[in-house]
Amino acid sequence: MRGRSDVLEPAILGLLHEAPMHGYELRKRLNLVLGSFRALSYGSLYPCLKSMVGRGLIVGTDSSQSPPPHALSGKRARIVYELTAEGKEHFAGILSSSGPAAWEDENFDVRFAFFAQTDAETRLRILEGRRTRLTERLEQVRQSAARTRERLDEYTLELQRHGLESVEREVRWLDGLIDNERGNRRTTTDGSGRPTGTDTAAGADAPQH
Repeated sequence: MRGRSDVLEPAILGLLHEAPMHGYELRKRLNLVLGSFRALSYGSLYPCLKSMVGRGLIVGTDSSQSPPPHALSGKRARIVYELTAEGKEHFAGILSSSGPAAWEDENFDVRFAFFAQTDAETRLRILEGRRTRLTERLEQVRQSAARTRERLDEYTLELQRHGLESVEREVRWLDGLIDNERGNRRTTTDGSGRPTGTDTAAGADAPQH
């Protein structure tokens, strides 16, 4: 359960940083951030919200507005959550971190969802770290495939090939994002408040998100 909250909490903080929300709306937005294939239940969301309220990261207040369509009946549907000052500070700390935890599969998805609120240097460090992690994983899978190829049936081999192609696609995607971030950094001013001509051209040619 702790691993789940490690993903949920930053996502909740990021969404509430944008605007206060009630539980029903939070769940819908979280499903968009985390992906519908990891759809959340209220059973996962509300214990996490309760824990965050208890730690002073968020506060829940009763709303006089009617609950949205299909929302659960009762007080839960009327509670609107928002960040406290401590929650904002905690979220700022998350956004500024770029260590190995930010490169892992689910954590990376959440961090990437809030890249618009993350400074450029941190974005680049996370992207480069993620690429390094996937490149290492790719090499390990290739070595394993070479050792076991003769002992595997055609379906297992096909599954292995599919996994390799998926990681290779993500590495290429990361390469494009990293090039774009570096291009954007090269368009920073030359100290006089004007972009340099060479750097501007480099940024214009960089892949777009």
